[in-house]
Amino acid sequence: MDKRRIEELAGNPRFIPGIYNYCDRWCERCAFTSRCMTFALEKDEHDDPQSQDVSNKAFWDKLHRIFEVTMEMVGEKAEEMGIDLDGIDLDEIARQDGLLHKMVKDQPCSQAAIEYAEMADDWFDSNKGLLEEKSAELQAIAQAGIPGTDPAGEAVRIQDCLDVLRWYQHQIYVKLCRAASGMIRGNLEDLEHAPQDADGSAKVAIIGIERSMAAWAGLLHHFSDQEQRLLDLLATLKRLLRQVEAAYPTARAFVRPGFDTGN
Repeated sequence: MDKRRIEELAGNPRFIPGIYNYCDRWCERCAFTSRCMTFALEKDEHDDPQSQDVSNKAFWDKLHRIFEVTMEMVGEKAEEMGIDLDGIDLDEIARQDGLLHKMVKDQPCSQAAIEYAEMADDWFDSNKGLLEEKSAELQAIAQAGIPGTDPAGEAVRIQDCLDVLRWYQHQIYVKLCRAASGMIRGNLEDLEHAPQDADGSAKVAIIGIERSMAAWAGLLHHFSDQEQRLLDLLATLKRLLRQVEAAYPTARAFVRPGFDTGN
């Protein structure tokens, strides 16, 4: 990656400005990758398989280039704005960031999201055998060719539920932390756009919660003996959803570039 390439992509009108700020990062399932500058940049960087291997020199060379270009562009922007980077008290910034991080983690929504993620981990850890048994059962049904059954379709539906749950399990917490950080910074520093940015992150969290609820409900159809535990997980997510909606009452109305505008 170099500055020229970034500037070239930034000037391309096909990209939707800011679409990457409020997405769930699930590029494989996104209809807007062709209009996302972040996706284009990452595709450039991922063309070389060696650059993805942490044990390979190419990986560290790539990381070094990214850092250099980022610092160069930050320096240029700071100069344009009349900011003296050398005069910034980095220790004080680190102290303030530490305090902010603690405040964010202590938010009720953040704590509830952590509780859910741990519950989900417990379910997956304690049901590895159940999932393996289900897989063997579906394979046996497929081999037997029992009329009126659709083992392949059922396997796909179960795997889709599992993929959704794993994708959003920890991301919900991350997005809620970002929302809380934006809200707290906005209140402390009187930042004009902080509340809207917080709403955007909260909306992504809400989407993740609702998709996770749908996935747990989907598993209920396939694992009836797990009904109570799955209902407990659904109830936990429902409580979290109510907390998020109370903390960010205008989040659902936030318009995400591309995703909610369609262009």
